[in-house]
Amino acid sequence: MSAAPVAFVGAGPGAADLLTLRAVDLLAAADVVLYPGTYLDAAVLGHCREDARLVDTQHLDLDAIVTAIVEAHRAGRSVVRLCSGDPSLYSALHEQGRRLDAEGVPWNVTPGVPAYAAAAALVGRELTVPLVTQSVVLTRTQARSSAMPDGESLAAFAATGATLALHLAITRTRTLAAELAEHYGATCPALVVHRASQPGELVLRGTLATIADAVEEAGLRQAAVILVGPALASASEASSYLYSPERVRREATLRKDSAR
Repeated sequence: MSAAPVAFVGAGPGAADLLTLRAVDLLAAADVVLYPGTYLDAAVLGHCREDARLVDTQHLDLDAIVTAIVEAHRAGRSVVRLCSGDPSLYSALHEQGRRLDAEGVPWNVTPGVPAYAAAAALVGRELTVPLVTQSVVLTRTQARSSAMPDGESLAAFAATGATLALHLAITRTRTLAAELAEHYGATCPALVVHRASQPGELVLRGTLATIADAVEEAGLRQAAVILVGPALASASEASSYLYSPERVRREATLRKDSAR
């Protein structure tokens, strides 16, 4: 009997109770679990079996990670590859999936709570406010990382006025804040959320003029999301059209069988 497909599972922002029910079931059944030790709260691994083999990938390169996955799968083991946040963002899913395809190893994906959503929840903010901004840009900056594609500059995104959710950018806070201030203004609100939902979570509140000082004072170097945009402090009283009293609504009708 062949092993189940390798499961790429979103571990969410870190809290052990912010995984999906499917993710918990997959972890409980897995023989081998590869996890990102740099970003993951160890409590998440409490969903694993006591006899499961746990592999911390923070010191492994992609070749070593894929080799471990392929070997475990071919040995008939069920494998879970945990990804911090949601696998659709900055998880190297594309690279790992491409290599597994080449090896003939089946795989699938279980989504997770993305870090930017956990950050917004922690500070109690909606990132899309009517008549203020209706778009969210998920992006990063370039430091010790892959080059950004042409056209994906912070200036280009900032020019739209959208809310920005910046990942993998905390070490360049001062540079990006200065660049963004040219478009949003120095008083535009900026928030930094470090390890949202995990023990030791931290929220820094400020503006594009002050947030870099706060980050440097806190000594943050990783595992943080930066949120920027006028929606973060908007006092707008505008209502969404969906809920507006001016919207013409169809009269609700109940089916006979639903009213029993």
